[in-house]
Amino acid sequence: MVKKKILVGFVLFMGFMWFCTLISKSIYATTIPMVSTTLLEEKYIEHKVEAEGIVIEGGKQAVTALQGLRVKALMVHVGDRVEEGDVLFQVDLEDLQEIIKERQTEINKVQLQANALSENQELARQRREIEEARAREDYDTTARQKDTDIGRAADVYARAEEELEDTDGMSEEERRALQDALQSAAYGEADARRERDGAMKEAQRNIEDILFPEDKDASLSIAQTDIAQMKSELSLYQEMYDKQGYVTAKTTGMITDIYVDVGDRVPDAATMMMTDDELPCQLKVILDQEQKKYVGFGDEVSVRLDGKSREMDMTIDYFSESKSIPGSFETFINLPEGTGVPGLSGTLSRSEKGEKYGSCIPLSAIYTEKNGRSYVYVLKEREGILGQEYYVEEASVKVLDQNDDWAAVESAVLNSESRIILSADKEFEKGDTVRWAE
Repeated sequence: MVKKKILVGFVLFMGFMWFCTLISKSIYATTIPMVSTTLLEEKYIEHKVEAEGIVIEGGKQAVTALQGLRVKALMVHVGDRVEEGDVLFQVDLEDLQEIIKERQTEINKVQLQANALSENQELARQRREIEEARAREDYDTTARQKDTDIGRAADVYARAEEELEDTDGMSEEERRALQDALQSAAYGEADARRERDGAMKEAQRNIEDILFPEDKDASLSIAQTDIAQMKSELSLYQEMYDKQGYVTAKTTGMITDIYVDVGDRVPDAATMMMTDDELPCQLKVILDQEQKKYVGFGDEVSVRLDGKSREMDMTIDYFSESKSIPGSFETFINLPEGTGVPGLSGTLSRSEKGEKYGSCIPLSAIYTEKNGRSYVYVLKEREGILGQEYYVEEASVKVLDQNDDWAAVESAVLNSESRIILSADKEFEKGDTVRWAE
């Protein structure tokens, strides 16, 4: 009877111990993190770039007006679309009328100067004609006088020569006197001819000096050119006045910039800038250094504009480093004609299949330290106080390539059977015991 009681007591004790052990294991298990794992996979690391952009005008055109006019009223704002002929702004008509009067006064002054120059040129021409006529008259008079002097000298020489021919009965002294007289007459005739040549040459030079062209004076031509230019400008001001001072759009487009305000004077530059609807809009996208690796000039991309469900297959038309955002890159895509309006948002996307790797894991399984070292947690088995259990070990990896979801890795300790921890319901550290959700 006693033995039976002892046996029953022992059985009850063992049952109690088993129950306590079961309770302890249950309590212990609830405190251990539950982890899920993954294995290395063979994959293509696909790279997808998706970036937001904004539609901009394909080209701009300047709105200009006559310089110096005062703006009376603005009829448009930035962002307004205008059609050809729409009024953009109006200038002050009273101010314009004053400018027209001032311009006309300036023209009148320059015209008076031109008239004076023209009259002076005419007087100078008449003066030269008179001087030329007088010089030619002097030339003719000198010629007659000198010819007369030569004739007289020749006559004296002829008489002296006749007297020398009849020397009969003359003494030697008389004959020598006649010879001296003949020689003197010859000298007189030669001197008369020489004087005639000198006088005629001087008279001819006087004529040549008068006929020699005067220095060119462009004053009148310059004044006439100025008058023509000023009249042309005045006609533009008058035309503006006839239009009641309205400045209108020459083409269809959207106002992008306004550089004047009411009361301002129109500058010698653009008063406004507006889009050129003859050129298609562009999608402008800013890319960072990482995105630049997979998008470049000439690449094919997909574009979707806000409000449009259909994606368009487009090509990168311009690619350059951004001057306003260092380290970034500006991308421009020409949109089809009639597509998009400036200010509309859009999205650029591009996928690149990339290389195929034999050891790939989800990117979320990789941890990276500040020093750049990357590692994963691997599930290992060991003997514990409650029997066989799982624990966590670190494994260093080298990331060969990655995208937003997957990474290709290289590791000396990982193989196709390594169970890499992907997630856990509690925090854990290296060496911690965990449960495995198979």
